[in-house]
Amino acid sequence: MSPTRHAGPAQLAEMIAGSLRGRVEEAFPVAPLTTYRLGGKAELYVEPAGAHDLVALGRALKEAGVAAGEIPILALGRGSNLVISDEGLPGIVLRMGPAFSWIEPRPEHPGLVAGASTPLPQVANWAARRGLSGLEWLVSIPGSVGGAVRMNAGAHGGETAGALVTATVFDLDELALVKRPPASLHFAYRRSSLTERDVVVEATFELDRDNVARIKARMENYRKHRAQTQPGALQNAGSVFKNPEGDSSGRLVEAAGLKGFSVGGASVSDLHANFFMAGPQASAQDVYDLVHTVRALVRDRFGVELEPEIRFAGRFRPAAGAEVADGG
Repeated sequence: MSPTRHAGPAQLAEMIAGSLRGRVEEAFPVAPLTTYRLGGKAELYVEPAGAHDLVALGRALKEAGVAAGEIPILALGRGSNLVISDEGLPGIVLRMGPAFSWIEPRPEHPGLVAGASTPLPQVANWAARRGLSGLEWLVSIPGSVGGAVRMNAGAHGGETAGALVTATVFDLDELALVKRPPASLHFAYRRSSLTERDVVVEATFELDRDNVARIKARMENYRKHRAQTQPGALQNAGSVFKNPEGDSSGRLVEAAGLKGFSVGGASVSDLHANFFMAGPQASAQDVYDLVHTVRALVRDRFGVELEPEIRFAGRFRPAAGAEVADGG
């Protein structure tokens, strides 16, 4: 539901801006904040200056007469697995900006504590320089700490849940900062139980000590593997589908003869079939249509239902190609 039920965007923005130290803007273009660089504007954009702004935001929403959950809130990290609708987004896009990008040593034990917006490759390099092992695989993921916790990011046999000690989460409904152990986050393959009303603020990771040279060698192998097997500079959002148990989504898409397959300005990569590219003329709807058409074609060919790993935010039209493949 849009904020216009209780107050217009301008009125709500004014109320929020009067409570926060951080950035509050209306009709804000958020496409540049995603790796696809597609989509429309956010009705309201909020970039907190610290945890105190999260508390202030929750209070401002309640003072505006908005019941819990009535205003959609999308927590945005580095936008590396997100496609925003061409129509834009109603409600609030909440982005953890520079104030949440930092790394500190873990007190008393090997490890580190990092803010939610800290880039994952930066975390991997920080740990490597200090002889801390366990997060080398982060070097190949263009996401943020908050996104890694929310989606249980993983690569090269590692995943966030394996090293996480606690995640500090702010509940926008209860206005409370809570330290959550991994067991309470119900981690599964590329998912957790966190909702859009749960904002990751920081995360603590337990690591092992190892030789710096060995750690950096592993990281370099991960970098080389990514460069050799995945498209780099082109607009994409990483892996499109989660791997089904015992198989590879990329293998299934390729086996269906879909490398290079395109819808509008979006196409399946010729290098890795689980990466979808957005060309210069692509729209967010093109990406949506391509994902759902490929999903339907793979299901029709192999009887396997691929689950998208990337997220779609906002309103999208049903994918015509998917309807045809479904027999609709």
